Amino acid sequence: MKLQCDVEVVSRMLPSFGMKSRGKGTRAVLSIGKHLDKTSQRSNIYMMICTAKDRAGSKYKLKGNIEKFFTWFVDEGKATVRLKEPAVDICLSKADANSLKNFLSAARLADRGTDTSSLPLSTLTPVRARDVEQPKKKLTIVSKKDYPLTSNFPYSLEQLQVSYCKLSRVDMRMLSLKALRKLDLSNNHIKKLPATIGDLSCLSELILHNNHLEAFSEALCLSTLQRTLQLLDISQNRLHSLPAQFCQLRELVNLKLDDNELVCLPFHIGRLSKLRFLSAAHNQLAALPGDFRKLSLENLDLFGNPFIQPNPLDNKMQLTFPLPLQEIASRAVANLRIPYGPHLIPAHLCRDLEVAKTCECGCICVSYYIKTAVSMNLHQVSHTVVLVDDMGGTDAPVQQHFCSLPCYSEFLDSSLQRGIR
Repeated sequence: MKLQCDVEVVSRMLPSFGMKSRGKGTRAVLSIGKHLDKTSQRSNIYMMICTAKDRAGSKYKLKGNIEKFFTWFVDEGKATVRLKEPAVDICLSKADANSLKNFLSAARLADRGTDTSSLPLSTLTPVRARDVEQPKKKLTIVSKKDYPLTSNFPYSLEQLQVSYCKLSRVDMRMLSLKALRKLDLSNNHIKKLPATIGDLSCLSELILHNNHLEAFSEALCLSTLQRTLQLLDISQNRLHSLPAQFCQLRELVNLKLDDNELVCLPFHIGRLSKLRFLSAAHNQLAALPGDFRKLSLENLDLFGNPFIQPNPLDNKMQLTFPLPLQEIASRAVANLRIPYGPHLIPAHLCRDLEVAKTCECGCICVSYYIKTAVSMNLHQVSHTVVLVDDMGGTDAPVQQHFCSLPCYSEFLDSSLQRGIR
């Protein structure tokens, strides 16, 4: 029975000498096994603690020698074993919770003198240096010759950068690094992202700059990344669009979409209420979605997009008279905020309602509307704005939808009056 964790052995005599413990553990390997007591010439069960400074290990007898177990925080990988002789507390931390529970169970059985045949004993031998090294939290690989082919990535990694290695896919070994917070796979040849990236439950930064990505999957948008992802860099790829579910990534603070082939931004981009930094320069954006007005940014860069020159009279008429029954029903569901879902109505109707448009009058339109574009100064949504074009402008066209001809006519009248003034 072995356990890797941080250990601090604290003498209970320290306070009587006016001394305090350091309160900081050292990386160690703990073993429970048999050892021949030279004094009594009898074999007993001991706990051995090996550290980088003491790889040969210090042994502590277990049978009848444990005064108490402190296990209040065992689910957090912490526990303390209090020994009678010597009078020390063995403080364990940063352990795998399940491994720690198994180790403590074995120690408890050894203390009670249980038949040793039922105990998972180990050989009490010195450990290798690499077994007691501090867990590696950061690894950077920027050359294909340094890429590990036969060994695994350190399980404890919190930051991993693998760049310039010509990776065509994400190495599945990376997806077992459950402590990973930052994954940088920039400057590779990755074409597709596995949905299992969403299983990295601590991931807050995902950097995929300069790859060959052609899509960002819906599965990733609906994964645990919804709760953790704060920075996403998918600039310099081959993306034409982003899924409607992209705006489920509501923890995003920094989003980089530069140098792709995006023809539009996600319809509900305004739902990214925590977004503060957005760059989508050098794409194929003709206009911004109406939801863009809801953003509250610190920095915005939309330079180098072929934005249209907004003209209220230039519109896309997608209305029929009278409105189809399905459109009337869909509008009623949206306007009255009636709950719906694929268990109640067909899934394609749910998708239509998810991208319902809001008219100037406040009513909802779904598939039938009049669409035009209006000019908006980007300083309305961002403190700092990179110039939209070489002419020094900070205005960009934003889509506007109207649910009926009267609403559109009223908009034209007000636009004409503003032009006369």
